[in-house]
Amino acid sequence: MWDVAEELKAMLVFAEHRYYGESLPFGPDSFKDSRHLNFLTSEQALADFAELITHLKRTIPGAGDQPVIAIGGSYGGMLAAWFRMKYPHVVVGALAASAPIWQFEDLVPCNVFMKIVSTDFKKSGPNCSESIRRSWDAINRLSNTGSGLQWLTQALHLCSPLTSDDIQHFKEWISETWVNLAMVDYPYESNFLQPLPAWPIKVVCQYLKNPTVSDSLLLENIFQALNIYYNYSGQAKCLNISETATSRLGILGWSYQACTEMVMPFCANGVDDMFEPFLWNLKQFSDECFNQWGVRPRPSWITTLYGGKNISSHSNIIFSNGDLDPWSGGGVTKDISHTLVAITIPEGAHHLDLRANNAYDPASVLLARSLEVRHMKQWIRGFHDNARRQH
Repeated sequence: MWDVAEELKAMLVFAEHRYYGESLPFGPDSFKDSRHLNFLTSEQALADFAELITHLKRTIPGAGDQPVIAIGGSYGGMLAAWFRMKYPHVVVGALAASAPIWQFEDLVPCNVFMKIVSTDFKKSGPNCSESIRRSWDAINRLSNTGSGLQWLTQALHLCSPLTSDDIQHFKEWISETWVNLAMVDYPYESNFLQPLPAWPIKVVCQYLKNPTVSDSLLLENIFQALNIYYNYSGQAKCLNISETATSRLGILGWSYQACTEMVMPFCANGVDDMFEPFLWNLKQFSDECFNQWGVRPRPSWITTLYGGKNISSHSNIIFSNGDLDPWSGGGVTKDISHTLVAITIPEGAHHLDLRANNAYDPASVLLARSLEVRHMKQWIRGFHDNARRQH
């Protein structure tokens, strides 16, 4: 964005989403109960952005007659696309990077996400995904006995002793680690979720070459692999199974949104992917949400609000996706019209195109960025041509 802003002589505005960071409408009480959380929705956030842009155009000298482009990645990318759909008079276009706007209801199969994660591991080292697939049964067998639980606690350097009640959560924590690695499989060192080496899955897969070893050896290898993600810097004394990412990502707000409008079905079958099979169970998900937040999810609301796959009447949105990014499975990866365009980045993980230029950037991301800028310049020209015609 910094490079693009300079090239387009643009002003960058980073608007904080309500309920995230310091933008807490009820201060410390904002997360107290569902009544205080009623105002945490994507449509309220978009309305905030529309208000803000209107305010900036009114108050910043010279900004009044300039075009605005929405840019975002991940959930921010979804908001950018939806912003252009809902407020086309406020923004001339949107770059929606890694925006899974179709990861809802049955717009895409629920196992597409886990399939992409598994493919990343499969391509990054011999037998890598197979070792992970076999690790689940190994954990199940070892956790059957007290001594096995104790051994697992020590072998994986866990911060607190595993009990048999923790095993399901323990496996989910490991799964989430593999998912996060797929999202941030960048071609250079990065610290988006954790400090990591370049191409971290390749590094992880070096420890997972042999799936046919004993249960205990397999899990010692799994520990070495997890350690790349949790302790690349060498600072961690033990692994804490209650966290998978740095704490500044606003997980709390997202967990509430996932329980209300952002209802994304996921599943795995253990055949097309390397995960322990699980089904998408809306009732169970709904009960968990009710226990945590006192709310029930609305699985059809997002598609009702933003159109699902019926978005061809909109214009000027770039959907960019990296093939390595599991979220691309719920993204727009083919052109819908000549102004709703898809750009794919074969060696790209999660919104790689939005990151700063780097000497290790693959050619595919450089090409993607130049295409994005070309589209933006067209939108800006169109905006000024229109303005001239109206005068």
